[in-house]
Amino acid sequence: MHPYRTHTCAQLSSADVGETVRLSGWIHRKRDHGGVLFVDLRDHYGITQIVADSDSPALPVLEGLRVESVVTIEGEVKARVAETVNPNLATGSIEVFARGVTVQSAAEELPMPVADEQPYPEDIRLKYRFLDLRRETLHRNIMTRVAVIADMRARMTAAGFNEFSTPILTASSPEGARDFLVPSRIHAGKFYALPQAPQQYKQLLMVAGFDRYFQIAPCFRDEDPRADRLPGEFYQLDLEMSFVTQEEVWETMEPVIQGTFAAFAGDKKVTPAGQFPRIPYDEAMLKYGSDKPDLRNPLVIADVSHHFAQSGFGLFEKIVGSGGVVRAIPAPATHEKSRKFFDDMNEWARREGYAGLGYVTRKGGEFGGPIAKNHGPERMAALYAELGLGENDGLFFAAGKKADAAKLAGAARIRVGEELGLIDENAFALCWIVDFPFYEWNEDEKKVDFSHNPFSMPQGGIAALEGQDPLTIKAYQYDLVCNGYEIASGSIRNHKPEIMVKAFEIVGLSQADVEQRFGGMYRAFHYGAPPHGGMAAGVDRIVMLLCGAKNLREITLFPMNQRAEDLLMGAPSPAEPRQLRELGLRVVEPPAKPAG
Repeated sequence: MHPYRTHTCAQLSSADVGETVRLSGWIHRKRDHGGVLFVDLRDHYGITQIVADSDSPALPVLEGLRVESVVTIEGEVKARVAETVNPNLATGSIEVFARGVTVQSAAEELPMPVADEQPYPEDIRLKYRFLDLRRETLHRNIMTRVAVIADMRARMTAAGFNEFSTPILTASSPEGARDFLVPSRIHAGKFYALPQAPQQYKQLLMVAGFDRYFQIAPCFRDEDPRADRLPGEFYQLDLEMSFVTQEEVWETMEPVIQGTFAAFAGDKKVTPAGQFPRIPYDEAMLKYGSDKPDLRNPLVIADVSHHFAQSGFGLFEKIVGSGGVVRAIPAPATHEKSRKFFDDMNEWARREGYAGLGYVTRKGGEFGGPIAKNHGPERMAALYAELGLGENDGLFFAAGKKADAAKLAGAARIRVGEELGLIDENAFALCWIVDFPFYEWNEDEKKVDFSHNPFSMPQGGIAALEGQDPLTIKAYQYDLVCNGYEIASGSIRNHKPEIMVKAFEIVGLSQADVEQRFGGMYRAFHYGAPPHGGMAAGVDRIVMLLCGAKNLREITLFPMNQRAEDLLMGAPSPAEPRQLRELGLRVVEPPAKPAG
């Protein structure tokens, strides 16, 4: 007999009754029924109920152990009586009567519970992550992550892609976040950077003639954490293709992404491959107030500025007259809502830092509220007719500068959808956002900057760069969005050195700067570069959505906390003086903050 186990804790069934078996695992729960002890024994695979009575030498040993101790049980499989069968447990029709027990590792008093998954302070969960990972939900989420990655790999291979590994120690790259720098011992005073993405390497692979590349790539960005972005590292399904248009990238990747979602979505609907809506960026910002729209929400924002160019409602007329806009967010079937619902939405907008959220009520065709009173019933009826609203539908308004009104309208659309229960929680709604602006205005530095990926191909090529206002140029850039989250981003790349130089000149970098910063790619483009494009899908966010988790820490093995600290391993930590000397480095302490 195997020294530790003949079966896992999920294998035994009625067919094994009468067998002598050996199981190993953790004591999950104990229940003392006066001379009879019931133990739930847990391993990676499941749980088996162990019974030890007064005739068993295992009883005093098990009674003296704390939960989460590791034991090996030898005993006989017996059928449970009908009234004690547990249909929710794979092994619920049997139990094992313990005849012997070996203590492999006794547990001390636990700093946090494992069996009961009540909320617990994050610092304790992260410091004792090895205990946290024993919890059923987190353990299941991690195994879902493993399965999702395996599924992605299989689908990419089936689609003709080859997996390549690109370097981790590399040069700094302009991906929009801070680099993690690694000092070089051999080249004193010089630094490697951990890759924010394998962008340049995968393009170089296309130049090298490998045609279809992918990898599950670790990426490193020194940026502040948030719920859908962990500090430090993240993983993406990274890919690149040669001789493709952006439409071919979409057609190739929709079956992969949709297939993975469908494989793990359970009963939830998934947008069919080949039917992902393709929404231009400008349209997305107008209709949804966001370039990451949640299409499970049926509400659509409309620009109604022209209705208030001449209006009895002076505030909106003044905003429109000074170049601002008025956006309308429908609130369908709100005739039974009290005035408080609308006032609460207005107060919510103020708490979010806006001047307020105007509204109109309507019940049985009668308009209510100051805006309707001043704008007039005929004008309101014309506005409602244009929007296709009914006699019992309310309406909210976001007014102001274009960007501010779009942001408020987008946030209000989400909140109204949630408050009215309009969001389809039983769906994964996928769409492409396309035609992103190539450049944007950097208000802090008062200059033009790249808005997305600087290595993208501008629509119109060199002619657009030389003849158009930079802020009007679109790029062959696209994002894949699911349920309000950006889950992938990509583009058709620029593969012409003269376009590369001109694109960077517009943001203030010279040809010499380009050659210095991106010399590998710049040189490569002079020796025959194919048209190519690709994308990168966020593995972490996809798994988070599929698991129904609200935070990336719930699908990650060993995450850092909100201060970018690894409480389990004690990172970051000071370097030894010897290490600093070898690297030619000296730590400069930040200036002390003034008292008070």
